[in-house]
Amino acid sequence: MLRRSLLFLALAVLARAGAEPEEEDNVLVLRKSNFEEALAAHKYLLVEFYAPWCGHCKALAPEYAKAAGKLKAEGSEIRLAKVDATEESDLAQQYGVRGYPTIKFFKNGDTASPREYTGDVESDAAKQFLLAAEAVDDIPFGISSSSDVFSKYQLAKDGVALFKKFDEGRNDFEGEVTKEKLLDFIKHNQLPLVIEFTEQTAPKIFGGEIKTHILLFLPKSVSDYAGKLSDFKKAAENFKGKILFIFIDSDHADNQRILEFFGLKKEECPAVRLITLEEEMTKYKPESNELTADKITDFCRRFLEGKVKPHLMSQELPEDWDKHPVKVLVGKNFEEVAFDEKKNVFVEFYAPWCGHCKQLAPIWDKLGETYKDHENIVIAKMDSTANEVEAVKVHSFPTLKFFPAGADRTVIDYNGERTLEGFKKFLESGGQDGAGDDDDLEDLEEAEEPDLEEDEDHKAVKDEL
Repeated sequence: MLRRSLLFLALAVLARAGAEPEEEDNVLVLRKSNFEEALAAHKYLLVEFYAPWCGHCKALAPEYAKAAGKLKAEGSEIRLAKVDATEESDLAQQYGVRGYPTIKFFKNGDTASPREYTGDVESDAAKQFLLAAEAVDDIPFGISSSSDVFSKYQLAKDGVALFKKFDEGRNDFEGEVTKEKLLDFIKHNQLPLVIEFTEQTAPKIFGGEIKTHILLFLPKSVSDYAGKLSDFKKAAENFKGKILFIFIDSDHADNQRILEFFGLKKEECPAVRLITLEEEMTKYKPESNELTADKITDFCRRFLEGKVKPHLMSQELPEDWDKHPVKVLVGKNFEEVAFDEKKNVFVEFYAPWCGHCKQLAPIWDKLGETYKDHENIVIAKMDSTANEVEAVKVHSFPTLKFFPAGADRTVIDYNGERTLEGFKKFLESGGQDGAGDDDDLEDLEEAEEPDLEEDEDHKAVKDEL
Protein backbone atom coordinates (compact mmCIF):
# COMPACT_ATOMS: atom_id res chain seq x y z
CA MET A 1 0.00 0.00 0.00
CA LEU A 2 1.35 3.41 -0.91
CA ARG A 3 2.07 5.58 2.08
CA ARG A 4 3.19 9.15 2.71
CA SER A 5 6.63 9.89 1.33
CA LEU A 6 9.55 11.93 2.50
CA LEU A 7 11.46 13.08 -0.58
CA PHE A 8 15.02 13.81 0.51
CA LEU A 9 18.01 14.68 -1.63
CA ALA A 10 21.03 12.29 -2.06
CA LEU A 11 23.40 11.71 -5.41
CA ALA A 12 22.37 10.73 -8.93
CA VAL A 13 24.09 10.44 -12.29
CA LEU A 14 21.91 9.50 -15.23
CA ALA A 15 22.89 8.04 -18.61
CA ARG A 16 21.55 6.76 -21.89
CA ALA A 17 20.35 3.26 -22.38
CA GLY A 18 20.83 0.71 -25.12
CA ALA A 19 18.58 -2.06 -26.51
CA GLU A 20 15.01 -2.42 -25.24
CA PRO A 21 13.21 -5.60 -24.11
CA GLU A 22 9.47 -6.11 -24.67
CA GLU A 23 7.18 -3.39 -23.29
CA GLU A 24 3.63 -3.32 -21.94
CA ASP A 25 2.11 0.15 -21.49
CA ASN A 26 5.66 1.63 -21.62
CA VAL A 27 6.79 -0.67 -18.79
CA LEU A 28 9.71 -2.94 -19.65
CA VAL A 29 8.82 -6.62 -19.23
CA LEU A 30 11.78 -8.41 -17.68
CA ARG A 31 12.62 -12.07 -17.32
CA LYS A 32 15.68 -13.97 -16.24
CA SER A 33 16.73 -14.17 -19.90
CA ASN A 34 16.82 -10.38 -20.43
CA PHE A 35 17.29 -9.01 -16.91
CA GLU A 36 21.04 -8.44 -17.16
CA GLU A 37 20.61 -6.90 -20.61
CA ALA A 38 18.14 -4.36 -19.20
CA LEU A 39 20.44 -3.50 -16.31
CA ALA A 40 23.27 -2.90 -18.76
CA ALA A 41 21.08 -0.70 -20.94
CA HIS A 42 19.74 1.54 -18.16
CA LYS A 43 21.78 3.09 -15.39
CA TYR A 44 18.56 3.92 -13.55
CA LEU A 45 15.99 1.12 -13.48
CA LEU A 46 13.02 0.80 -11.15
CA VAL A 47 11.77 -2.81 -11.16
CA GLU A 48 8.45 -4.00 -9.73
CA PHE A 49 8.30 -7.64 -8.69
CA TYR A 50 4.57 -8.49 -8.78
CA ALA A 51 2.08 -11.35 -8.66
CA PRO A 52 -0.84 -11.35 -11.13
CA TRP A 53 -3.33 -12.20 -8.38
CA CYS A 54 -2.10 -9.47 -5.96
CA GLY A 55 -4.70 -6.75 -5.27
CA HIS A 56 -2.10 -4.11 -4.42
CA CYS A 57 -0.24 -4.92 -7.64
CA LYS A 58 -3.45 -4.50 -9.65
CA ALA A 59 -4.11 -1.16 -7.97
CA LEU A 60 -0.60 0.02 -8.68
CA ALA A 61 -0.52 -1.10 -12.35
CA PRO A 62 -2.30 1.87 -14.04
CA GLU A 63 -0.37 4.50 -12.09
CA TYR A 64 2.90 2.63 -12.60
CA ALA A 65 2.22 2.53 -16.36
CA LYS A 66 1.25 6.21 -16.36
CA ALA A 67 4.53 7.16 -14.66
CA ALA A 68 6.48 4.97 -17.10
CA GLY A 69 4.78 6.59 -20.08
CA LYS A 70 5.35 10.11 -18.81
CA LEU A 71 9.07 9.51 -18.23
CA LYS A 72 9.48 7.86 -21.63
CA ALA A 73 7.58 10.61 -23.46
CA GLU A 74 9.75 13.27 -21.89
CA GLY A 75 12.91 11.50 -22.99
CA SER A 76 13.90 10.59 -19.48
CA GLU A 77 16.75 8.21 -18.87
CA ILE A 78 14.84 6.68 -15.97
CA ARG A 79 12.89 3.56 -16.98
CA LEU A 80 10.28 1.51 -15.13
CA ALA A 81 10.15 -2.27 -15.47
CA LYS A 82 8.29 -5.24 -14.03
CA VAL A 83 8.91 -8.91 -13.30
CA ASP A 84 6.21 -11.53 -12.77
CA ALA A 85 7.70 -13.04 -9.62
CA THR A 86 5.42 -16.07 -9.80
CA GLU A 87 6.93 -17.00 -13.18
CA GLU A 88 10.48 -15.80 -12.50
CA SER A 89 10.96 -17.36 -9.08
CA ASP A 90 14.74 -17.48 -9.42
CA LEU A 91 14.92 -13.71 -9.86
CA ALA A 92 12.49 -13.17 -6.99
CA GLN A 93 14.58 -15.37 -4.71
CA GLN A 94 17.82 -13.70 -5.85
CA TYR A 95 16.52 -10.28 -4.85
CA GLY A 96 14.80 -11.30 -1.64
CA VAL A 97 11.21 -10.78 -2.72
CA ARG A 98 8.93 -11.77 0.18
CA GLY A 99 5.80 -9.81 -0.60
CA TYR A 100 3.98 -8.07 -3.43
CA PRO A 101 4.56 -5.63 -4.89
CA THR A 102 8.27 -5.34 -4.13
CA ILE A 103 10.04 -2.54 -5.97
CA LYS A 104 13.83 -2.49 -6.35
CA PHE A 105 15.92 0.43 -7.56
CA PHE A 106 18.98 -0.54 -9.65
CA LYS A 107 21.76 1.93 -10.37
CA ASN A 108 24.66 1.37 -12.77
CA GLY A 109 23.68 -2.27 -13.21
CA ASP A 110 24.58 -3.06 -9.58
CA THR A 111 22.92 -6.38 -8.73
CA ALA A 112 24.71 -6.76 -5.41
CA SER A 113 22.90 -4.05 -3.47
CA PRO A 114 19.80 -2.64 -5.17
CA ARG A 115 17.75 -0.36 -2.95
CA GLU A 116 14.27 -1.43 -1.99
CA TYR A 117 11.88 1.30 -3.01
CA THR A 118 8.92 1.80 -0.68
CA GLY A 119 8.03 5.30 -1.76
CA ASP A 120 5.44 6.93 -3.97
CA VAL A 121 5.58 6.55 -7.74
CA GLU A 122 1.99 7.60 -8.37
CA SER A 123 1.83 11.21 -7.28
CA ASP A 124 2.71 14.16 -9.49
CA ALA A 125 5.19 15.26 -6.82
CA ALA A 126 7.09 11.99 -7.09
CA LYS A 127 7.22 12.26 -10.88
CA GLN A 128 8.48 15.84 -10.68
CA PHE A 129 11.06 14.74 -8.15
CA LEU A 130 12.35 12.06 -10.52
CA LEU A 131 12.59 14.61 -13.33
CA ALA A 132 14.57 16.94 -11.09
CA ALA A 133 16.88 14.05 -10.19
CA GLU A 134 17.53 13.44 -13.86
CA ALA A 135 18.56 17.09 -14.39
CA VAL A 136 21.13 17.17 -11.57
CA ASP A 137 24.32 15.17 -11.89
CA ASP A 138 26.14 16.01 -8.66
CA ILE A 139 23.48 15.88 -5.92
CA PRO A 140 22.18 12.58 -4.44
CA PHE A 141 18.40 12.00 -4.63
CA GLY A 142 16.37 9.46 -2.67
CA ILE A 143 12.76 8.69 -1.68
CA SER A 144 11.48 7.13 1.54
CA SER A 145 8.14 6.47 3.20
CA SER A 146 9.63 4.90 6.31
CA SER A 147 7.89 6.01 9.50
CA ASP A 148 11.28 5.88 11.22
CA VAL A 149 12.64 8.43 8.76
CA PHE A 150 9.63 10.70 9.27
CA SER A 151 10.09 10.44 13.02
CA LYS A 152 13.85 11.03 12.95
CA TYR A 153 13.52 14.17 10.85
CA GLN A 154 10.35 15.39 12.59
CA LEU A 155 8.08 15.44 9.55
CA ALA A 156 4.31 15.36 9.93
CA LYS A 157 3.56 15.22 6.20
CA ASP A 158 5.12 14.58 2.80
CA GLY A 159 7.93 16.96 1.92
CA VAL A 160 11.30 17.59 0.32
CA ALA A 161 14.42 18.33 2.32
CA LEU A 162 18.00 19.04 1.33
CA PHE A 163 20.57 17.66 3.75
CA LYS A 164 24.10 19.05 3.74
CA LYS A 165 27.21 19.01 5.90
CA PHE A 166 27.62 22.78 6.28
CA ASP A 167 25.79 25.87 7.53
CA GLU A 168 22.29 25.05 8.81
CA GLY A 169 22.63 21.39 7.79
CA ARG A 170 19.16 21.16 6.26
CA ASN A 171 16.77 23.16 4.07
CA ASP A 172 13.08 22.31 3.78
CA PHE A 173 11.31 22.92 0.47
CA GLU A 174 8.07 24.85 0.55
CA GLY A 175 5.40 25.25 -2.11
CA GLU A 176 4.24 23.22 -5.09
CA VAL A 177 6.63 20.42 -6.07
CA THR A 178 7.65 20.97 -9.67
CA LYS A 179 10.89 20.16 -11.46
CA GLU A 180 11.68 23.85 -12.02
CA LYS A 181 11.01 24.85 -8.42
CA LEU A 182 13.04 21.93 -7.08
CA LEU A 183 16.00 22.85 -9.28
CA ASP A 184 15.77 26.47 -8.15
CA PHE A 185 15.62 25.30 -4.51
CA ILE A 186 18.77 23.24 -5.01
CA LYS A 187 20.66 26.06 -6.72
CA HIS A 188 19.93 28.44 -3.87
CA ASN A 189 20.96 26.03 -1.13
CA GLN A 190 23.63 23.66 -2.45
CA LEU A 191 26.60 25.97 -1.79
CA PRO A 192 27.76 27.19 1.63
CA LEU A 193 27.00 30.77 2.62
CA VAL A 194 30.74 31.37 2.30
CA ILE A 195 32.77 29.17 -0.02
CA GLU A 196 36.53 29.03 -0.38
CA PHE A 197 37.88 29.50 -3.87
CA THR A 198 39.91 26.44 -4.87
CA GLU A 199 40.51 24.46 -8.03
CA GLN A 200 37.78 22.05 -6.89
CA THR A 201 35.14 24.68 -6.07
CA ALA A 202 35.80 26.96 -9.06
CA PRO A 203 33.41 25.15 -11.45
CA LYS A 204 30.50 25.50 -9.01
CA ILE A 205 31.38 29.11 -8.23
CA PHE A 206 31.60 30.30 -11.82
CA GLY A 207 29.05 27.89 -13.26
CA GLY A 208 26.28 28.83 -10.85
CA GLU A 209 23.26 31.04 -11.34
CA ILE A 210 24.49 33.84 -9.07
CA LYS A 211 26.65 36.18 -11.14
CA THR A 212 27.41 38.75 -8.46
CA HIS A 213 30.35 37.66 -6.31
CA ILE A 214 31.95 39.34 -3.34
CA LEU A 215 35.46 38.15 -2.56
CA LEU A 216 37.31 38.35 0.72
CA PHE A 217 41.06 38.14 0.12
CA LEU A 218 42.12 36.73 3.47
CA PRO A 219 45.53 35.23 4.26
CA LYS A 220 45.07 32.19 6.47
CA SER A 221 48.15 33.31 8.39
CA VAL A 222 46.53 36.53 9.62
CA SER A 223 46.07 36.71 13.39
CA ASP A 224 42.29 37.31 13.38
CA TYR A 225 41.53 34.90 10.53
CA ALA A 226 38.59 33.18 12.26
CA GLY A 227 37.06 36.48 13.37
CA LYS A 228 37.22 38.09 9.94
CA LEU A 229 35.78 35.00 8.28
CA SER A 230 33.00 34.94 10.88
CA ASP A 231 32.09 38.57 10.12
CA PHE A 232 32.07 37.81 6.40
CA LYS A 233 29.74 34.85 6.98
CA LYS A 234 27.44 36.93 9.17
CA ALA A 235 27.10 39.48 6.36
CA ALA A 236 26.43 36.68 3.85
CA GLU A 237 23.26 35.64 5.71
CA ASN A 238 21.53 38.79 4.44
CA PHE A 239 22.18 38.18 0.74
CA LYS A 240 21.55 34.48 0.14
CA GLY A 241 20.57 33.88 -3.48
CA LYS A 242 21.60 37.43 -4.47
CA ILE A 243 25.35 37.64 -3.90
CA LEU A 244 27.79 34.74 -3.66
CA PHE A 245 30.30 35.18 -0.82
CA ILE A 246 33.76 33.76 -1.58
CA PHE A 247 36.98 33.88 0.38
CA ILE A 248 40.43 33.46 -1.13
CA ASP A 249 43.63 32.60 0.70
CA SER A 250 45.74 35.50 -0.53
CA ASP A 251 48.93 33.79 0.65
CA HIS A 252 48.45 30.78 -1.63
CA ALA A 253 50.66 30.83 -4.73
CA ASP A 254 47.86 29.56 -6.97
CA ASN A 255 45.74 32.60 -6.11
CA GLN A 256 48.23 35.31 -7.03
CA ARG A 257 46.75 35.63 -10.53
CA ILE A 258 43.38 36.47 -8.96
CA LEU A 259 44.94 39.20 -6.83
CA GLU A 260 46.61 40.61 -9.94
CA PHE A 261 43.29 40.61 -11.78
CA PHE A 262 41.83 42.81 -9.04
CA GLY A 263 44.93 44.99 -8.83
CA LEU A 264 45.73 43.80 -5.33
CA LYS A 265 49.06 43.02 -3.68
CA LYS A 266 49.53 40.48 -0.89
CA GLU A 267 50.47 43.20 1.56
CA GLU A 268 47.12 44.93 0.92
CA CYS A 269 45.17 41.93 2.21
CA PRO A 270 42.79 41.34 3.94
CA ALA A 271 40.63 43.20 1.42
CA VAL A 272 37.19 42.94 -0.16
CA ARG A 273 36.20 43.31 -3.82
CA LEU A 274 32.90 42.70 -5.62
CA ILE A 275 32.49 41.69 -9.26
CA THR A 276 29.56 41.13 -11.59
CA LEU A 277 30.11 38.33 -14.10
CA GLU A 278 27.77 39.49 -16.80
CA GLU A 279 28.71 40.10 -20.45
CA GLU A 280 30.99 42.86 -19.18
CA MET A 281 32.81 42.13 -15.93
CA THR A 282 32.58 45.10 -13.56
CA LYS A 283 34.49 45.44 -10.29
CA TYR A 284 33.53 47.33 -7.16
CA LYS A 285 35.52 48.37 -4.10
CA PRO A 286 34.17 49.34 -0.66
CA GLU A 287 34.85 52.89 0.45
CA SER A 288 35.90 51.61 3.86
CA ASN A 289 38.76 49.22 4.56
CA GLU A 290 36.97 47.94 7.67
CA LEU A 291 35.92 44.32 7.32
CA THR A 292 33.21 44.18 9.96
CA ALA A 293 29.91 42.44 9.27
CA ASP A 294 28.07 45.77 9.37
CA LYS A 295 30.42 47.45 6.88
CA ILE A 296 30.28 44.54 4.44
CA THR A 297 26.48 44.35 4.76
CA ASP A 298 26.14 48.07 4.08
CA PHE A 299 28.42 47.81 1.04
CA CYS A 300 26.38 44.95 -0.44
CA ARG A 301 23.09 46.67 0.30
CA ARG A 302 24.24 49.89 -1.38
CA PHE A 303 25.49 47.91 -4.38
CA LEU A 304 22.11 46.21 -4.85
CA GLU A 305 20.45 49.62 -4.62
CA GLY A 306 22.71 50.89 -7.43
CA LYS A 307 24.53 53.36 -5.20
CA VAL A 308 28.08 52.05 -5.69
CA LYS A 309 30.16 53.17 -8.65
CA PRO A 310 32.45 50.71 -10.46
CA HIS A 311 36.04 50.54 -9.28
CA LEU A 312 38.47 51.08 -12.13
CA MET A 313 42.10 50.11 -11.59
CA SER A 314 44.83 52.59 -12.40
CA GLN A 315 48.58 52.67 -12.08
CA GLU A 316 50.26 55.82 -10.89
CA LEU A 317 51.00 58.25 -13.71
CA PRO A 318 54.71 58.06 -14.65
CA GLU A 319 56.49 61.41 -14.56
CA ASP A 320 57.78 60.87 -18.10
CA TRP A 321 54.51 59.54 -19.54
CA ASP A 322 54.59 62.13 -22.38
CA LYS A 323 58.36 62.35 -22.89
CA HIS A 324 58.56 59.55 -25.47
CA PRO A 325 57.10 59.18 -28.99
CA VAL A 326 54.56 56.66 -27.66
CA LYS A 327 52.67 58.26 -24.80
CA VAL A 328 51.93 56.17 -21.72
CA LEU A 329 48.32 56.13 -20.57
CA VAL A 330 46.98 54.90 -17.24
CA GLY A 331 43.49 55.00 -15.83
CA LYS A 332 44.07 58.39 -14.24
CA ASN A 333 45.01 60.27 -17.43
CA PHE A 334 43.12 58.29 -20.06
CA GLU A 335 40.06 60.55 -20.35
CA GLU A 336 42.14 63.72 -20.58
CA VAL A 337 44.39 62.37 -23.34
CA ALA A 338 42.16 60.05 -25.37
CA PHE A 339 39.21 62.46 -25.53
CA ASP A 340 41.20 65.62 -26.11
CA GLU A 341 38.93 67.47 -28.55
CA LYS A 342 41.92 68.81 -30.50
CA LYS A 343 43.84 65.56 -30.89
CA ASN A 344 43.48 62.35 -32.89
CA VAL A 345 44.66 59.65 -30.51
CA PHE A 346 45.56 56.09 -31.57
CA VAL A 347 45.84 53.74 -28.57
CA GLU A 348 47.17 50.21 -28.17
CA PHE A 349 45.60 48.36 -25.23
CA TYR A 350 48.09 45.63 -24.39
CA ALA A 351 49.11 43.00 -21.84
CA PRO A 352 52.80 42.69 -20.87
CA TRP A 353 52.67 38.90 -21.28
CA CYS A 354 50.88 38.85 -24.66
CA GLY A 355 52.96 37.45 -27.55
CA HIS A 356 51.13 39.49 -30.21
CA CYS A 357 51.73 42.64 -28.17
CA LYS A 358 55.44 41.90 -27.99
CA GLN A 359 55.54 41.39 -31.77
CA LEU A 360 53.69 44.65 -32.31
CA ALA A 361 55.87 46.72 -29.94
CA PRO A 362 58.69 47.68 -32.39
CA ILE A 363 56.15 48.60 -35.10
CA TRP A 364 54.17 50.69 -32.62
CA ASP A 365 57.37 52.44 -31.51
CA LYS A 366 58.15 53.28 -35.19
CA LEU A 367 54.62 54.61 -35.57
CA GLY A 368 55.25 56.83 -32.57
CA GLU A 369 58.48 58.08 -34.10
CA THR A 370 56.65 58.84 -37.35
CA TYR A 371 54.11 61.10 -35.66
CA LYS A 372 56.05 62.39 -32.65
CA ASP A 373 56.09 65.94 -34.02
CA HIS A 374 52.63 65.89 -35.57
CA GLU A 375 50.43 68.71 -34.36
CA ASN A 376 47.27 66.67 -33.79
CA ILE A 377 48.10 62.93 -33.97
CA VAL A 378 49.08 61.14 -30.76
CA ILE A 379 50.29 57.53 -30.56
CA ALA A 380 49.73 55.99 -27.12
CA LYS A 381 49.57 52.69 -25.26
CA MET A 382 47.98 51.42 -22.04
CA ASP A 383 48.63 48.28 -19.98
CA SER A 384 45.09 46.96 -19.70
CA THR A 385 45.99 44.37 -17.09
CA ALA A 386 46.68 47.18 -14.61
CA ASN A 387 44.40 49.95 -15.87
CA GLU A 388 40.69 50.04 -16.61
CA VAL A 389 38.56 52.75 -18.18
CA GLU A 390 34.81 52.99 -18.43
CA ALA A 391 34.83 54.01 -22.10
CA VAL A 392 36.67 50.93 -23.37
CA LYS A 393 36.15 47.25 -22.55
CA VAL A 394 39.10 45.15 -23.65
CA HIS A 395 38.42 41.49 -24.50
CA SER A 396 41.64 40.49 -26.26
CA PHE A 397 45.18 41.73 -26.76
CA PRO A 398 46.29 43.83 -28.41
CA THR A 399 43.16 45.93 -28.94
CA LEU A 400 43.67 49.02 -31.11
CA LYS A 401 41.26 51.94 -30.95
CA PHE A 402 41.24 55.39 -32.51
CA PHE A 403 39.81 58.46 -30.76
CA PRO A 404 39.34 61.18 -33.41
CA ALA A 405 39.37 64.86 -32.48
CA GLY A 406 36.02 66.39 -31.65
CA ALA A 407 33.51 66.72 -28.86
CA ASP A 408 31.37 63.66 -29.66
CA ARG A 409 33.70 61.11 -27.97
CA THR A 410 33.80 58.83 -31.02
CA VAL A 411 35.72 55.55 -30.72
CA ILE A 412 36.80 53.67 -33.89
CA ASP A 413 38.07 50.09 -33.82
CA TYR A 414 41.11 49.31 -35.97
CA ASN A 415 40.86 46.04 -37.86
CA GLY A 416 43.40 46.50 -40.64
CA GLU A 417 46.89 45.17 -41.21
CA ARG A 418 49.21 45.46 -38.24
CA THR A 419 51.99 47.01 -40.23
CA LEU A 420 53.54 50.48 -40.21
CA GLU A 421 52.05 51.20 -43.64
CA GLY A 422 48.65 49.90 -42.59
CA PHE A 423 48.61 52.13 -39.52
CA LYS A 424 49.74 55.19 -41.52
CA LYS A 425 46.99 54.69 -44.13
CA PHE A 426 44.46 54.42 -41.31
CA LEU A 427 45.61 57.66 -39.66
CA GLU A 428 45.97 59.62 -42.91
CA SER A 429 42.42 58.60 -43.90
CA GLY A 430 41.05 59.95 -40.67
CA GLY A 431 40.36 56.52 -39.23
CA GLN A 432 38.53 55.04 -42.25
CA ASP A 433 41.02 52.82 -44.12
CA GLY A 434 41.32 49.82 -41.79
CA ALA A 435 38.38 50.60 -39.54
CA GLY A 436 36.41 47.52 -38.49
CA ASP A 437 32.72 47.14 -37.74
CA ASP A 438 31.55 45.27 -34.66
CA ASP A 439 31.27 41.94 -36.48
CA ASP A 440 34.78 42.18 -37.86
CA LEU A 441 36.15 43.02 -34.44
CA GLU A 442 34.34 40.08 -32.85
CA ASP A 443 35.75 37.71 -35.49
CA LEU A 444 39.25 39.03 -34.92
CA GLU A 445 38.99 38.62 -31.18
CA GLU A 446 37.73 35.07 -31.48
CA ALA A 447 40.48 34.17 -33.93
CA GLU A 448 43.16 35.50 -31.60
CA GLU A 449 41.86 33.99 -28.41
CA PRO A 450 43.89 30.71 -28.61
CA ASP A 451 47.14 32.66 -28.77
CA LEU A 452 46.64 33.74 -25.19
CA GLU A 453 47.45 30.19 -24.17
CA GLU A 454 51.15 30.98 -24.07
CA ASP A 455 50.58 32.23 -20.54
CA GLU A 456 48.47 29.67 -18.70
CA ASP A 457 48.11 31.71 -15.50
CA HIS A 458 46.61 34.69 -17.31
CA LYS A 459 44.41 32.50 -19.47
CA ALA A 460 43.11 30.83 -16.31
CA VAL A 461 42.13 34.20 -14.86
CA LYS A 462 40.26 35.09 -18.04
CA ASP A 463 38.48 31.73 -18.09
CA GLU A 464 37.49 31.89 -14.42
CA LEU A 465 36.56 35.54 -14.14
